[in-house]
Amino acid sequence: MKLQSKFEQLVHLYFGDKGASWLKRLPELIHYCEQKWPLKVQDPYALSINYVAPALLNNGNEVVVKICLPGKEFLNELEALQLLGEKSIVKLIDYDKDKGLLILQKLSPGITLAEVKDDEEACHIAAKVLRKLTIAVPVNNRLPTTQAKEDSLRTLVIENTQGVGPIYQDTLEKALQTCTYLHQTPKQQLLLHGDFHHYNILYSGEDSWAAIDPKGLIGELEFDVIQFLLNKLPNQGVYELTEKRVNIFTEELQLDKERLLLWGFCKAVLATSWTIDGDRYDQEFFQMIDIFERLYEVHFGKLIKNLDID
Repeated sequence: MKLQSKFEQLVHLYFGDKGASWLKRLPELIHYCEQKWPLKVQDPYALSINYVAPALLNNGNEVVVKICLPGKEFLNELEALQLLGEKSIVKLIDYDKDKGLLILQKLSPGITLAEVKDDEEACHIAAKVLRKLTIAVPVNNRLPTTQAKEDSLRTLVIENTQGVGPIYQDTLEKALQTCTYLHQTPKQQLLLHGDFHHYNILYSGEDSWAAIDPKGLIGELEFDVIQFLLNKLPNQGVYELTEKRVNIFTEELQLDKERLLLWGFCKAVLATSWTIDGDRYDQEFFQMIDIFERLYEVHFGKLIKNLDID
């Protein structure tokens, strides 16, 4: 079974030895899917760290098979699919918890929101999806919270006393202070998608869009907007575009602009740090650190001076 080379590299990088073992078992898992449901798996989509492919059921209906490495992230996604607002999330048809398998509705035509050329239109569509998608925190859920982001920033500060990649130490410390402040002054907590961006929003016909690939996270709605703001950026005018996007989401979803910008600053630092590989890093994410801080200063003044942190 020949696999996409980038897929293999990412699985090895992300999961290590467990990922290597899982890759060897993929043919067996695909065969298991075909026998259990039953269906015929087609050629896969462009893959990242999960094996995702269209499939044809014996009755002629199309579905999507998603094969994941079993573990916390898979269980979080499964729980999120079961809980998030049904009108704006891809439908979960069946699953196998032990083997990390999901059978999902196939959204058709399935183009992503990234293909919408008008950025303002894309923002309005995304806001509409997010409004229907996000729900109150269910009782007895086992999903992680945004506290994990603060923990990641704290680890970055402790382990990188001279900064990391292009990020100076004082920026790391400022991001940690900001994230600490946000958790010390919590607003309404909701069940979030956790990875909400253009490529995880698909068109399903009749002016209808739905989200896919939820990570499942408990936190403020302002946080869930940030990954969208970090994606699909132009070569020029990024500051102006970001300001326009922030205004659209703030108005459409009645968000707290100050907290949105603070979350944006923290998430941009984290997102950049995760891409650092020697001298290489995601320059689009990196530029957003400064843009979120500048936007905050324009509307609310110097970032740290305004935060009352215990």
